[in-house]
Amino acid sequence: MEKTHFDVLIVGAGLSGVGAAYHLQKNCPSKSYAILEGRERLGGTWDLFRYPGIRSDSDMYTLGYSFRPWTNPKAIADGEAILAYIRDTAEMYGIDRHIRFGNRVQRLQWSSEQAKWSVEVLNVATGHVRELTCNFVFACAGYYSYESGYSPEFPGSEQFAGRIVHPQNWTPDVDYAGKRVIVIGSGATAVTLVPVLAKRAAHVTMLQRSPSYVVTTPERDRISDWLRERLPESSAYAITRWKNVLLSMGFYTFSRRYPARAKKLLISLVRKQLGSAIDVEKHFTPSYNPWDQRICVVPDGDLFKAIDEGGASVVTGHVDRFYENGIRLTSGQELPADLIVTATGLNLQFLGGIKLEVDGALVEPAKTMTYKGMMLSDVPNLAYAIGYTNASWTLKCDLTCEYVCRLLKHMDARGYAMSVPRRTDPLLKEESLLDFTSTYVLRSIAEFPRQGNVSPWKLYQNYALDMMTLRRASLEDGSMQFSSPTPKRAGASPSVYEPQ
Repeated sequence: MEKTHFDVLIVGAGLSGVGAAYHLQKNCPSKSYAILEGRERLGGTWDLFRYPGIRSDSDMYTLGYSFRPWTNPKAIADGEAILAYIRDTAEMYGIDRHIRFGNRVQRLQWSSEQAKWSVEVLNVATGHVRELTCNFVFACAGYYSYESGYSPEFPGSEQFAGRIVHPQNWTPDVDYAGKRVIVIGSGATAVTLVPVLAKRAAHVTMLQRSPSYVVTTPERDRISDWLRERLPESSAYAITRWKNVLLSMGFYTFSRRYPARAKKLLISLVRKQLGSAIDVEKHFTPSYNPWDQRICVVPDGDLFKAIDEGGASVVTGHVDRFYENGIRLTSGQELPADLIVTATGLNLQFLGGIKLEVDGALVEPAKTMTYKGMMLSDVPNLAYAIGYTNASWTLKCDLTCEYVCRLLKHMDARGYAMSVPRRTDPLLKEESLLDFTSTYVLRSIAEFPRQGNVSPWKLYQNYALDMMTLRRASLEDGSMQFSSPTPKRAGASPSVYEPQ
């Protein structure tokens, strides 16, 4: 008979879900668990996105797992290599045997009386809905909708004679060979697509409303290569990982403390790449400070090479409308195209759109506050994995996994059945979850939890600080409250969720 109750249910079999399963197996081996994955394959983002050239925008020595060295020589890796790394990890540690594919979590209902979650699961293939139960939920569903990317309504798009495709919906039949291509956008996806498309297209135009910061980084890490020739793989990986963590933290701190100097440095590097071939002031000088939005990485300057060789160009302006043969800008300039790629961003979605209920009351994420960037105020026995905005995703997720395991062991040792963060400080002030000005963030961030102005409700986006607090700080910090269920008295009213 198929098991229907688990100690822990992990939602999502992507990079963070597989990592969560490893940590749970290693640190809490007595816990039963399953991974519920709505799609038919593991890998999450790295299986979903299939557009040409998809790659990491963080180095793989920090995006890779702390427990399994990244051995591919490419520091900035393509999506296929990353997907293989996740699959191999799942197989190596037997995690793949715990995945239930085609099972999409729709609703989570917590009972304080029973101290457990009822999990409503849709079988995507059959449409059948069933219920599983668990003591703890670990949501590793990412932060955006897998259904579709963000595609604004462009006037006249129905008149365009060619094809319009969003990168999230890219399929193998999208033909760009010998065609005039316009890529709308200036973020990580756009700067990834342009140089790859330029190799086969007649010409590629990157059309942007405003510039982003773009920095060249080596595709291979020469220090890592040198270390691997002289040290065991695990030692070389650990040293390279910390080298890259410290470098990224250092530049982030420098950028925040001296934004004008950081901006000047980044723009000077672009000028060095492009020379006089393009108006750097117009097309590569953002109006915002470094790290107000994420910085785009181009391995070995491939975007700049495509521009220098004439296969690609950059146009900065606003779309007036699409017409039969391309796009007309508000300036009157017309850009001819056979294919338009709308690299216009993601639709943010918290917890994969799962509905939450606590003791019969619907939980609105926007009315909660994030605890340590991984749990929600007044929501018991639930954690979620979301990475850093200023560093690699996996760095924070690894620490979150370690903390969850500490929490579970602490509860077992003291006989607790429930752990719930409570906002007990009357002076605690609310702030937006992310201090980011990216359009895709501003468009949806109001639907996400808030953060506080002090620890443990404050997001510091600092790996070294998080490493100390999440690994070492006391679990009983006054904000995290522990308890066991109280047997219901005869004639008592049902328990009701009361945010505090």
